[in-house]
Amino acid sequence: MVPLWLQAAFWGFVAGTALLLGAAIGYFTRVPQRLVAGVMAFGSGVLISALSFELMDEAYRRGGFDSTATGFLGGAAVYSAVNWYLARAGARHRKRSGHQQQGGNGLAIAAGSLLDGIPESIVIGLSMLKGGAVSLVAVAAIFLSNIPEGLSSAAGMRKAGRPLGYVAGVWGGIAVISGVASLIGYAVFRHFSVDVVAATTAVAAGAILAMLADTMMPEAFEQAHDLAGLITVVGFLCAFVLSKLGG
Repeated sequence: MVPLWLQAAFWGFVAGTALLLGAAIGYFTRVPQRLVAGVMAFGSGVLISALSFELMDEAYRRGGFDSTATGFLGGAAVYSAVNWYLARAGARHRKRSGHQQQGGNGLAIAAGSLLDGIPESIVIGLSMLKGGAVSLVAVAAIFLSNIPEGLSSAAGMRKAGRPLGYVAGVWGGIAVISGVASLIGYAVFRHFSVDVVAATTAVAAGAILAMLADTMMPEAFEQAHDLAGLITVVGFLCAFVLSKLGG
């Protein structure tokens, strides 16, 4: 029997490998920017659905309105503050697929990408606190959203002249850290009260929603504004169906 903490790390790493997959596509192929933007819109819809029906609903069931609202607002506030700092340091356009990354600070871009990935990974570990089984819906949703995230950012890194070793190091490192974050989400928080787990789940949801509004959705709407709304809805619907089939 595989220990639950190791299962948590495994599933976090699996979701993180989608970043590598997307980065490889974005770096080695010339994907049209409108297609990249469409994929980003789809991933945004997937994550919006996942945080609505998997995270916020679960946080409310566990801890009620007070823990959920406090965590949700707190997660968004902390993410926004750190993102603001990293943007000033040169990571503002880390998910852009065009030439906006030129002149950006490589370390800040890597730190910003890590900031975006950690809340999602913690969610996977937290999902195992309920019955000892991972939420495959959460894993699938995060995996699907990570592909366009890695694709768009790696395409922008290539256009900015960043070497393959840098790109592979950034996304490979984040994939590994995703596994560690998922492990922490399970191993650490299983010792805490229901209210703390609920608030932490809501923190992750707030951070993810703030990330979508600040980084992924601007890329989607700038390049595919005429279809971005429809594609986002399709992504939302796919994740919604997954959540109901998984339930």
